[in-house]
Amino acid sequence: MAEKQIIATDKAPAAIGTYSQAVKVDNTVYLSGQIPLVPSTMEMISDDFAEQVVQVFENMTAVCEASGGSLADIVKLNIFLTDLSHFATVNEIMSRYFSQPYPARAAIGVKELPKASLVEMDGIMVL
Repeated sequence: MAEKQIIATDKAPAAIGTYSQAVKVDNTVYLSGQIPLVPSTMEMISDDFAEQVVQVFENMTAVCEASGGSLADIVKLNIFLTDLSHFATVNEIMSRYFSQPYPARAAIGVKELPKASLVEMDGIMVL
């Protein structure tokens, strides 16, 4: 049976429910959803969509690094948006954090997200 390792870092928001920030199984890391909470305060960064996207990528970066990898190791990224008209902004900000080859990705419009967040992301990383 594969060994399971729970990933936790104080450089990303603490888990606020019955989940872990990430779970590593062999060389695969399953990243839980990140919303734009500032780790030190556990409060939303702001109501500004672009600032929320940046904070989510910063949170994901911290969890990837705590797992022994980086955003470049993400092979599948899921993006949840409460307003799909913001997708161009997501692409522009994502281009600051990722370079080719890009991960596989889904962008999903949802009615609402925790703490009235405008964006949430999760992913799968292979080390």
